[in-house]
Amino acid sequence: MRTTRLLLCVIACSSITALATPSVSTSLLTPAQFKAKMAVGQAVLINVHVPDEGALPNTKLRLPFDTIASNPSLPRNKSALILLYCRSGHMSAIANKSLKQLGYTQIYELKGGFEAWKAAGYALAPGR
Repeated sequence: MRTTRLLLCVIACSSITALATPSVSTSLLTPAQFKAKMAVGQAVLINVHVPDEGALPNTKLRLPFDTIASNPSLPRNKSALILLYCRSGHMSAIANKSLKQLGYTQIYELKGGFEAWKAAGYALAPGR
């Protein structure tokens, strides 16, 4: 009887926590999937690589991965569609974690970074 009550309490508390926590969409995308997300008009494409070694076409922001959380250029809307990339994926993973801690809920990363982008046959921005 005591075990049943404890189990019911755990289930109820878990349900309340799940309802109170906003859903967070974080995902690694292949270059093709990432390119499709880039086509969404409201997407904020952010290069977080340090030092700057290249950029994808139509990159909106260049924010160093290690200072992204304190950057005033971040969208105010925490549900904005954010697309992160770097050269290989390591720095974007760190930036992703920082943005999740700030409450952003739609964060996507380019799996393998712009090296994977180039390997898939897509071009970097002119001048790169």
